[in-house]
Amino acid sequence: MIIRAFAGFLFSLLIALPAQAARCGGDFNAFVAAMSQEAASAGVSQAVIAQALGGVTQDPAVLSFDRRQRGTFNKSFEQYVSTRVGPGRIKAGRLMLQRHASLLSRIERQFGVPPQIVVAIWGLESDFGKGDIGKMPVIRTLATMAHDCRRTELFQGELLAALKIVQRGDLPLRDLIGAFAGEIGQTQFLPSSYIKYGVDYDGNGHVDLRHSVPDVLASTANLLHSAGWRPGGSYEEGSANFEAMREWNRATIYRKTIAYFADQLIER
Repeated sequence: MIIRAFAGFLFSLLIALPAQAARCGGDFNAFVAAMSQEAASAGVSQAVIAQALGGVTQDPAVLSFDRRQRGTFNKSFEQYVSTRVGPGRIKAGRLMLQRHASLLSRIERQFGVPPQIVVAIWGLESDFGKGDIGKMPVIRTLATMAHDCRRTELFQGELLAALKIVQRGDLPLRDLIGAFAGEIGQTQFLPSSYIKYGVDYDGNGHVDLRHSVPDVLASTANLLHSAGWRPGGSYEEGSANFEAMREWNRATIYRKTIAYFADQLIER
C-alpha cells in the first residue's frame, strides 16, 4: 500500500515536471523526482521507480569516500603490485584456473580472452568472489553521486542503468548492493557496463554478476572483447590488448598489475 501511494504521488510529480535532465545540487527530493521522470521516459516501470527511489536519502559517507580516492594510484608499480599479488592469491588463482578450466576454455573460444586474464581480474576485484564486493545500497549510492555536481552526468546515467537492472529482472532490489561508486558483483561492474556487457552464460534467463560464476567470467571477457581484445595477442604495456583493458580501468598501474598477475598464474 505504501508503494502504491508513493507511486501515485510520484506520477503527479512526473506530469508536473518538464521533460529535462535532472539538475545537480539544490533540493535532493526535487532531484530525485526529476530522475524519476527520466527513468519513466526510459521505460522503467512506476512500480520499480517507486520501490527503488521512494524515500531514498543522500549518503554523506559516499561523498566523503569519493573525495579520498584521488591518491589511490600514487604508489609505484612495485609498491602497488606487492600489496595486491602475493603467493596466496597466486596459489588461489591457479586453483581457480583448474577448477573452472572447461568454463574458461569455452569463454576463450567465444570471446578470445585467455583464462589467466579473466581470472586475474576476478582475483583483483573480489578475491575470486570470496572477498568484499560491497555492502552499499546501489540506488542510494548512485543517487548521492548523481546529485553531486562534480560528475552528475556520469552518475545520472549509472543510476538509470541500475534501475534498468531491476526492471530487466537480473537482480532484485534487495540484491542491488555494491561498492562506494555503485560497482556491482564479483568483478565490480558499473551498472552501465552491467547492462551493456553482461552475459547470461548459465542460461537461466538473468544476468547475475553477484552469484553466478559463469555469468561473471563470461561478462568480464565480453567487456574486453567488445573493447577490441585481440585473441592470441600480447597484453603487456604498449600492446593493443593492454589498451583494450582501458575499458576495464584507465589507470596504467592497475592494468600492469592485471598483466603481471596473469603471467604469475601460468605455471612455468
